[in-house]
Amino acid sequence: MSEQQDITVVHVMRHGEVENPRGVLYGRLPGYHLSELGRQMADRVAEHLSSRDVVHVVASPLERAQETATPIAKAHGLDLATDGRLIEAENIFQGKTFGVGDGALKNPANWKYLVNPFKPSWGEPYVEQVVRMKGALDAARDRARGHEAVLVSHQLPIWILRSYVEKRRLWHDPRKRQCTLASLTTFTYEGDRIISVGYSEPAIDLVPVHLRAGAQPGQGQGKAFGA
Repeated sequence: MSEQQDITVVHVMRHGEVENPRGVLYGRLPGYHLSELGRQMADRVAEHLSSRDVVHVVASPLERAQETATPIAKAHGLDLATDGRLIEAENIFQGKTFGVGDGALKNPANWKYLVNPFKPSWGEPYVEQVVRMKGALDAARDRARGHEAVLVSHQLPIWILRSYVEKRRLWHDPRKRQCTLASLTTFTYEGDRIISVGYSEPAIDLVPVHLRAGAQPGQGQGKAFGA
């Protein structure tokens, strides 16, 4: 009989709502902080996780992720770590408004960036996002062996990581990402192997309806892997 391996749980959280009065795609730009509602979301998730066996909290270097992770680390008496691999995906359109009918799409100079949605041609390749996010996930697993860790990152990298682990194609319709604000995508390891992925939304009642892209009511259901 093989020796029983440790069960380690790593929650990957999307940051809370950001103060963004101009409605730009802020990407990796500095200076974008949580709104008052975003801080409430962070506090709600910190309360939700307060009874969990969390021994490691780490965040993307961007302000909104650091501010989301801070109350979680504080609730467990932990120092907040930073991992650059958790940063938002690079995007050529950052700093601009980007949507159907606005200036960014009307400008012919931008059309060359839209030629390949499978890569994608407008930003950081999906494969590169998988490599760095999986590296950060596994590092947190190693740091929290037999316990739990929380990572705070951003919607697209989290969704790409989950898609890779669940063996889905990486290109997708952004409107169908199941990764709403302040949500938790939870990876459970047995030893070094991921055995399940879960999804929950502890602050869903605080999320404005129009921002619930891909959101599911309630706590969601996990997807287990047999292999």
